[in-house]
Amino acid sequence: MRYREDSKVLAVIGEHVDAQVGRVTVRLPGAVAEAAVGAWERDELGDVGEETHEQYVLRDQAGDLALIGLVISERGRWEGEEVVIDLDVVLAGAALRASL
Repeated sequence: MRYREDSKVLAVIGEHVDAQVGRVTVRLPGAVAEAAVGAWERDELGDVGEETHEQYVLRDQAGDLALIGLVISERGRWEGEEVVIDLDVVLAGAALRASL
């Protein structure tokens, strides 16, 4: 299957990006940073159960947001009305994909 080879090439590109970039410095508005921290602190109760593809994607994005909230709560620094974090390129990429 051709897609499998494409996936392997994309993974190799990802390895090179990670080796060159690793983390990116990101400035977020304070309200956005606080919402991300809120996602990290939120308790999710109950079973997920069967879900549609769309529900899976939304849950995956919520997990990425929560991890960004963790980074903010551990290493974020306030500069005026913004929070500055050094964000792993994987999480930065997840946020960028969600914006498209």
